[in-house]
Order: sequence, then C-alpha cells, then structure tokens
Amino acid sequence: MHAPARFIGLLGLLVGCSGLTACAASPTGSMENWVVEQMPGGTVRVDGDALVIEDAAGCTVWYRPKLTAPVEISYDATAVSRGGPNDRVSDLNCFWMAQDPAAPDQCPFGAGHDRSGKFADYDTLLTYYVGYGGNTNSTTRFRRYDGTAARPLLPEHDLSQAQFLLKPNQTYRIRLVAHDGVAEYWRDGEKIFTFRDPAPLTSGWFAFRTVKSHLEIRNFKVKSGR
Repeated sequence: MHAPARFIGLLGLLVGCSGLTACAASPTGSMENWVVEQMPGGTVRVDGDALVIEDAAGCTVWYRPKLTAPVEISYDATAVSRGGPNDRVSDLNCFWMAQDPAAPDQCPFGAGHDRSGKFADYDTLLTYYVGYGGNTNSTTRFRRYDGTAARPLLPEHDLSQAQFLLKPNQTYRIRLVAHDGVAEYWRDGEKIFTFRDPAPLTSGWFAFRTVKSHLEIRNFKVKSGR
C-alpha cells in the first residue's frame, strides 16, 4: 500500500511589499515554495508556466509563506478535460487564511500535522474555503471553517446555478481577499462571495484544494499590506 505523497516544492518567491502592492510569484520551473499533501495516484508538477495538479483521491497544495491581512491572492485556473483519467472538471477549490487552532502561529503543514490529502483531514482548520464546482461540478460553496468538523454553510453561500459551475477547459481569473474583517471571492471580475467575519482570520496560509481532477494554475500573485 502506498503512503500519501508529501513533498515540498516553488512556483514563485514572495517578495516584500507594502500597501497592497503586487508581489508576484513567477514560475521558475521548480516546486520549492509549495508543500503537497496528496493521496496515492496523483501528481503535482510545474510544466512550463503552469502548476499542474493531476489528482485521483484528494490533494492540497500549500503555498509556503504565511500571509497577513490585508491580502489579495490571484491566479488563472483551468479545469482540464482532454480525456485523461482524472479529467473530471470538478473541484477548483482553495483555502485562505488557514491556520490550525491548536498551533495558530505554526504552518498547518508542518511537522506533526501529518495531513494526507484526504478532505476530512482539514476539518479542524480555521480557514476561509471555497469549493468551486464541487460535488462533481454541481455546487459552488463558501465556508468559514470554525475549527470543528461542522463545516458551517450559510444558504446564500450555497450556489448551484450553471453560471457558478465549471466549464471544461475555460480559464478563470480567481481573486481571494481578506481585509478589514471581510473575506471575498472573485471570479473574472465578479464578486461571487463576500463574508463579514465577526472573528476575522487575519493571518494564515493559502492552499489549492481538489479531488479527482486535473487543474492548471498560472499567473499566481499575492498582494499584501504587511
């Protein structure tokens, strides 16, 4: 039986900035700034200008630098459908401002956490989460994880209309925001979710999240006020 994959890897390097100035993570052909937690059967690699995630049973790809609000994270993402074994067009998901309440100042992928890539391993995080095209591309949802397995969901954050689901091989510009107690999720310039958090997550980590899918990520950038 194969153990879940776990390796550290760089698509780009976060550089110091202020006042929400752009901090670009430019492709370099290596994986040094990413940490991959993946169930058996999948791969994560850099191919040219793209971070390519091919997954069979669950995968989280953490961006190593810690982020502090106000912050914006943006990237171009494509759910690939070319006849491959995992080309399901589903689950263009992400965590941002994620932290482990048991050790909020430590990265949630550090020694002792031992998360495997299975989705349930992340239930105990404090984080903002969007599952875009989840449940075999039938739902798009925002959740604010509360550190328990509850995964609370507000009715206005549970979408199933076709315009909020994935289209095969279409590239989306995604932008995530955490500022002034508000979390936002934007797609192609349209605000899909906004949430005013009574207990804001002001620092934490970002990750791509998916299951049984084939994603390509390009033009990953971070803007930070810290």
